[in-house]
Amino acid sequence: MPEIRLQNLRKDYGALTVIEDLNLSMADGEFTVLVGPSGCGKSTTLRMIAGLESVTDGQIMIGDRDVSRLEPKERDLAMVFQDYALYPHMNVARNMSFALRLAKMGKSEINKRVAEVAETLDLTAYLDRKPAELSGGQRQRVAMGRALVRDAGTFLFDEPLSNLDAKLRGQMRAELALMSQRIKKNMIYVTHDQVEAMTLGDKIVVMKFGQIMQSGTPEDLYRNPANKFVAGFIGSPTMNFLNAELVEESGVLHAQGAGFSIPLPAQRAASLQSHKRRNVHLGIRPSSFTQSDAGIPMKIILSEYIGAQSVLVSELGGERISIEVNTVAPIKAGETRNFTVQADEIHLFDPQTEAAL
Repeated sequence: MPEIRLQNLRKDYGALTVIEDLNLSMADGEFTVLVGPSGCGKSTTLRMIAGLESVTDGQIMIGDRDVSRLEPKERDLAMVFQDYALYPHMNVARNMSFALRLAKMGKSEINKRVAEVAETLDLTAYLDRKPAELSGGQRQRVAMGRALVRDAGTFLFDEPLSNLDAKLRGQMRAELALMSQRIKKNMIYVTHDQVEAMTLGDKIVVMKFGQIMQSGTPEDLYRNPANKFVAGFIGSPTMNFLNAELVEESGVLHAQGAGFSIPLPAQRAASLQSHKRRNVHLGIRPSSFTQSDAGIPMKIILSEYIGAQSVLVSELGGERISIEVNTVAPIKAGETRNFTVQADEIHLFDPQTEAAL
């Protein structure tokens, strides 16, 4: 299970550049998630690693081996696609063992591998069934099993859960997480769903326009986003953004805007002394609001009660904002409540570069 490195990777389609100078290192045994909106280049990157797309420039290194120009079968990879791509006339056991039979592996070894993987994926009872007799979640497990029996060094997943309903997706996320702990292989997973990224990844790589915006642990990206794009993409409900100005009052630096003035912690103020531009974009996560009699009065426009929590929609600084609260008693639309903001959880961004300050 060697380290995988993408070095100055580039992909052009004629005059269109979709991946430009991409550099990324994925450690031995790491679960790496490539995440971003449609068209950001995450699937193209995965397909280049797999050998399904040619590399315009740069290198794909697996350990000390440059695999950039090798055929897919020479890369020691196994891939699971969004489409199950199962053979309808074969039962589960034969679908899972198809690649092994093509490689002329011995029957006893094939049976052993299929049995082990079927037990891992809870498919033992379905080995004699054909795909049409299975649920969507079971078919996706078979597709994963077909990759796992190959015992490859690296497993690639291209949005494998996107065809499943919400309940099955939750179940399959848990199974994938448990599977990665058991088999300790390199895994590279592509998704547009940041919840999948946060729950599965050891490392998350956020992409936009063929470039890496930030990579790191889920906690790192959530707590310390490098720029406004990452801050808005990671986290649910999404971060609120407000226009503000840095103003000093009685020796305390405030982020001030229409209808609000939020004091910043002293250590934060010290780090902003070199920031010449006084206008900023203020980022506040919905969970950073706390109800308080001394807070900012806000009228609730919409209240989404979801059991233990509610997501409230209000207005602040001329913008619609979301507020996440623990629900003791439901808060109704039309009510006015006062909220303070946890100052140590505030994020500030340069309005021109969108980089974190």
